[in-house]
Amino acid sequence: MPKVNPHILSWARESAGLTLEDAAKGIGLGGENAVTRLAEMEAGDREPSRPQLLKMADRYRRPLLTFYLPEPPAAAPRAHDFRTLPNREMGAEATIDALVRDVRTRQALVRGALEDAEEAEAKAFVGSVDPRTGAGGLAAAMADLLALDRAVYRQARTIEQAFRILRDAVEEVGVYVLLIGNLGHWTTNLSPGVFRGMALADEVAPFIVINETDSKAAWPFTLLHELGHILLGQSGISGYDSEQAIERLCDDAAARFLLAREELQEIAREAEFEELVVDIGAFANARKVSRKMVAYNMLRERLIDGGQYRRLAARFDEDRLEFPRRAAKGAPDYYVVRRHRVGQGLLNLVDRMVAGGALTTTKAGKVLGVKPTAIGRMTEQMA
Repeated sequence: MPKVNPHILSWARESAGLTLEDAAKGIGLGGENAVTRLAEMEAGDREPSRPQLLKMADRYRRPLLTFYLPEPPAAAPRAHDFRTLPNREMGAEATIDALVRDVRTRQALVRGALEDAEEAEAKAFVGSVDPRTGAGGLAAAMADLLALDRAVYRQARTIEQAFRILRDAVEEVGVYVLLIGNLGHWTTNLSPGVFRGMALADEVAPFIVINETDSKAAWPFTLLHELGHILLGQSGISGYDSEQAIERLCDDAAARFLLAREELQEIAREAEFEELVVDIGAFANARKVSRKMVAYNMLRERLIDGGQYRRLAARFDEDRLEFPRRAAKGAPDYYVVRRHRVGQGLLNLVDRMVAGGALTTTKAGKVLGVKPTAIGRMTEQMA
């Protein structure tokens, strides 16, 4: 059997955005000299065992055969980057690259299964909108596609319920919506400041990813923003406060879907800053949208100036960091959390494709991000 290329071991770890310390822990190396042993493997002074290689393949998001190549493979073209970031975090960027590879693998497996089952029907809405129609045209296309009553969305008791209503509508038309904020462990959490969401605009199996570490109030807006990219036929990574025109277009379209412009007039703009914060909060809560999204739209409508927006945005970001989402009493069920992250659309598809033989349990596990033995638990109780 060929020997592992030690140079590829270090390349795979670094391209996954992991330090030696993080990787050693992630692949289960124990003891005080765990980091040293991993460094020796990467230097070619120690041969990793097959179980260790399997854990590396899983942790680094690379096929096992990659470690036996004579040199690292050429980098795949990166998804278009719609973000405007003053300073790029190298570790975060490597994590994003690994996340993109992971989601593209899931998408390819879903598309392959649909083709094998002869269900690979092209979705006419992917790439159906010309950006020259503007935010109004894009928002109208969203409304026509989803046929979602805004009043029903707002009548939801919580933002979580409102998001589910919107997500169900998006998945109903054939877009798979994932909630992913890391590579499977909190140590790889991606800040919403560097990663907001992602769209992969395949005509058979379009995918949307929302950064679940962002506030729940921001999820609906991000979902619609990424749906805008799908309708425009664009794949790419999104961030907040981007200077790119296409990002502003998707933001404006999402806002028009959720809010009527005239509603913003209800907010007393001449109030003191603290009063304005309270008023925006009440306004946003009643409409199941985020406070920052309301402030952004007030800026776009010239109801506040740039200085006011920056101050409000900083306050809302600070509040989100200071008051993280509280966990429910007791540890949440592992499979309930996993089902929520992958969504009902993907669960239904995997259940049907496994039953019909178009997906093996191994491939189904990759699609859902769990071990093959957990597929049954994932797809049960799918009400």
